[in-house]
Amino acid sequence: QVQLEESGGGTVQPGESLRLSCAISRSIFSMYAMGWYRQAPGKERELVATITRDDSTNYADSVKGRFTISMDNAKTTVYLQLNSLKPEDTAVYYCNLRTRLGNDLWGQGTQVTVAS
Repeated sequence: QVQLEESGGGTVQPGESLRLSCAISRSIFSMYAMGWYRQAPGKERELVATITRDDSTNYADSVKGRFTISMDNAKTTVYLQLNSLKPEDTAVYYCNLRTRLGNDLWGQGTQVTVAS
């Protein structure tokens, strides 16, 4: 069974940076896209950024220009570079894999906290 494992979360001050990583336990041909979502306390999970197998990217308006999503050539690891972090970026960040059939696989989440 394919698993996703996130890493790289932590606590930083406003304006600082973090890099999140999500590793797939094995490469799968049916992978269509990978992405990052986040969920803050009391709020619904929201899309942060996605990247397709052919490296087409999409970002939430709130993170455009600050966050960058990328994927390694083997298509087994996806990264999220978070720059100029703000307190409102505080959330649990979840890695997502979507297959060509529309099935979703989720990681366990990693906490990002931005506080002075």
